[in-house]
Amino acid sequence: MVGCSLEVRPGARILRIEILLPVSLACLLAALPIAWAGERPPHGMVTGVELDEASAYALSQDAVGRQVRDHSFVNRAGQSVSLADFRGTPLVVSLIYTSCYHTCSVATQHLANVVDIAREALGSGSFTVLTIGFDTAADTPERMTSYAREQSISIPDWQFLSVDEETLPGLTADLGFVYFPSPKGFEHTVQVTLLDAEGGVYRQIYGEQFPTPSLVEPLKDLVFGTRAQAATLSGWVNGLKLFCTVYDPAIGRYRFDYSVFVGALVGVICLGAVAAFLVQAWRQGSGRRHVG
Repeated sequence: MVGCSLEVRPGARILRIEILLPVSLACLLAALPIAWAGERPPHGMVTGVELDEASAYALSQDAVGRQVRDHSFVNRAGQSVSLADFRGTPLVVSLIYTSCYHTCSVATQHLANVVDIAREALGSGSFTVLTIGFDTAADTPERMTSYAREQSISIPDWQFLSVDEETLPGLTADLGFVYFPSPKGFEHTVQVTLLDAEGGVYRQIYGEQFPTPSLVEPLKDLVFGTRAQAATLSGWVNGLKLFCTVYDPAIGRYRFDYSVFVGALVGVICLGAVAAFLVQAWRQGSGRRHVG
């Protein structure tokens, strides 16, 4: 089932979403007046339409499979970057606002822990993380720099980006991200969006503290699965990594499960032994018929 709760936190009223399996929709958002008109608008969302929880969840999930447009941002050094600059590896995208002192910080810290586990399992440089400040008036490059420092995040391939007011509506529409200004800040979904190497939305992950495999498993599919398609030794190795890299809840990390490989090897040896026995039996039977 899907569970969600609406909590009042200092700085904003925040929606916390938890996904449990098997999935059945219970709620995602309380009735939230937000910009949505049924089809993805070409330049972002249109205000004035009330969105119920089922529609909000559908909006988020409808983004899956969508090609995200090449939006532009400003990084902490004040340089202009675009999504196209990050093509070639999967992207983990998180939208926050820096004056949110509880939920966004908790979600960012948890994401940092999961990213650390994912990098250990999948390899450095196998994916990139983008944290984007959606409060366009406040989340300047300087503020995003301070936010990264406050969160003690210095992980390579993790960018903290600012976005302008003109770009934000189209970006949130592409990502299926729901937000709305409130007297104390913003109401918004706590959502991480996973993009594939070509910039398509591959998966949505919800909640402040989602289960580690919720992000790492689809990342593993994108990183190892794509490489495993190559008919080379490297592709074969990545195929092994895809099936043998497993999550161990006892340690909260991923490890290479040699038992899967050993089991497959034992199976091959057994099949070989059976085949050798049958061949030998056939030869002996053929020899006796020849002598007779």
